[in-house]
Amino acid sequence: MTAPIARDWDAIVIGSGMTGGWAAMELTRLGLRTLVLEGGRPLVAERDAREHVAPFEMPFRGLNDRRAIGERQPVQQRSVSFDEISRRYWVDDVDHPYSTPEGARRFDWFRARQMGGKSTVWGRQVYRMSDLDFEANLHDGIGVDWPIRYADLAPWYDHVERFIGVSGQAEQLAQLPDGQFLPPMSLNCVEQHVRDRIAARYGRERVLTIGRVAVLTVPHNGRGACHYCGPCERGCTTRSYFSSVNATLPVAQATGRMTLRPFSVVRSLVLDRRRRRVRGVHVIDAETGEEHAFTARVVFLCASALESARLLLNSASPQFPDGLANGSDQVGRNVMDHIKWGGATGRVDGFDDRRVIGARPNGIYVPRFRNVADRHPDFTRGYGFQGGAGRGGWEAAARAPGLGAAFKQQLTRLGPWSMTFNGYGEMLPRESNRATVHPTLRDRWGIPSLHVEAAWSANELAIHRDMGVTASELLEAAGAHDIRVHTHGPSTPGNANHEMGTARMGRDPRTSVLNRWNQAWEVPNLFVTDGACMASSGSQNPSLTYMALTARAVAHAAGELRRGRL
Repeated sequence: MTAPIARDWDAIVIGSGMTGGWAAMELTRLGLRTLVLEGGRPLVAERDAREHVAPFEMPFRGLNDRRAIGERQPVQQRSVSFDEISRRYWVDDVDHPYSTPEGARRFDWFRARQMGGKSTVWGRQVYRMSDLDFEANLHDGIGVDWPIRYADLAPWYDHVERFIGVSGQAEQLAQLPDGQFLPPMSLNCVEQHVRDRIAARYGRERVLTIGRVAVLTVPHNGRGACHYCGPCERGCTTRSYFSSVNATLPVAQATGRMTLRPFSVVRSLVLDRRRRRVRGVHVIDAETGEEHAFTARVVFLCASALESARLLLNSASPQFPDGLANGSDQVGRNVMDHIKWGGATGRVDGFDDRRVIGARPNGIYVPRFRNVADRHPDFTRGYGFQGGAGRGGWEAAARAPGLGAAFKQQLTRLGPWSMTFNGYGEMLPRESNRATVHPTLRDRWGIPSLHVEAAWSANELAIHRDMGVTASELLEAAGAHDIRVHTHGPSTPGNANHEMGTARMGRDPRTSVLNRWNQAWEVPNLFVTDGACMASSGSQNPSLTYMALTARAVAHAAGELRRGRL
């Protein structure tokens, strides 16, 4: 039974993660009373971050409670950010079920449900998309054309980067536009060597640079510089990496116009049938099970690509029998991720008197070079490489047999240097990669769950194969030895944790869900600004684009409210 509407707001934001935090900050700065609904618990960086806990202080010495994880988090444990401490940021898979097709077509759906969402555990890599990406669908005749171009988003990239703080190196590459950078982190000695050898072989065609990362190298906007302790996925007491908890939500809170309601699981959006506007939301209190309703003039859906699609599909009505704002039948379709686990590793001789000091929270980046100037015969689009160089150390010896003083001495010796390139490749949008509402499966709160079907196409698999070829070429150019092409891929769809595309932007309401302002064509006061909006995936980590689109959409929504159009 639905409780009567309790409170009215100017704006409601569903989700407090990467885009929810940005929506809350921008809305409140523009003077709007904003309610932020978060399904999980509250977090405070100084109280909840655990990045300095040593393995000997952990109950399972950093090796995890494998029995408990096997029972309650069999999916979440596949994330690269999952460990004995950070596991508390990931959902319980029993409480949050979903299904995939029988057989080998697995999809990894990683979910973090607490204040800050996945911005608490993200990889922090931030890269701009370029017109190579925004024009790709039109150029290739795939999916739908983006309704914007780089020039539309460039000032919003600037806006976001100035606030979050991005450490990076300008490279003047058309396919990877430069931004507003803080001082870059340093490449280590072997990475510098590899960079120089690649430049000597390939010039500006293939460029190795330091990763562009939302981690501070100098104090910025009241947050401290990173001290290179390493495990960012456990939180950050100095707020040195960007997250909603560390940066946007405190600013929104300081305006006095934001109320963040934790433990608020949104069941559905409520439609005003006469005005064809969202009137409000139905919420289940995750702790008490009580139901509540809230109303607002505008709603920002920032729950993550698949959760946002789930909410729209679960908000069907006589006006929208297939899901809210789904007259195009595109809600839930075009699920995308990045294909990975392709690349190579090689040994680099020399530099034996050098070692790495500290745990740099960043790696190298090689921007996309395939299908930039020339056409590759086997696939369209491309991929970038992440990775880095390091020395084998005591970790390898710890797995070897040994005992006593000699073994302890062995643990103090560093091994040879190695260099690794890991590819992240673009996934094309295809309507057959789709999330639908499961007919019977429900979560802990009785809300219908999703059934997710997604598979790599021949194009992605060709990209994956090429990663091993070109990574080997880069290592050969660097003079590496014992080059080993990675053979354990391709990754499972979803495993890159970059799900997107389930409510895409477009130029035509018949083939897209959102217009150029992330505004639902059919429900003008509904904005979807998380990864669901993406018309293509690019090969770059996408979070920076989500944040820029959110800030841009809020500015548009606020203007429309002032003009009385919403």
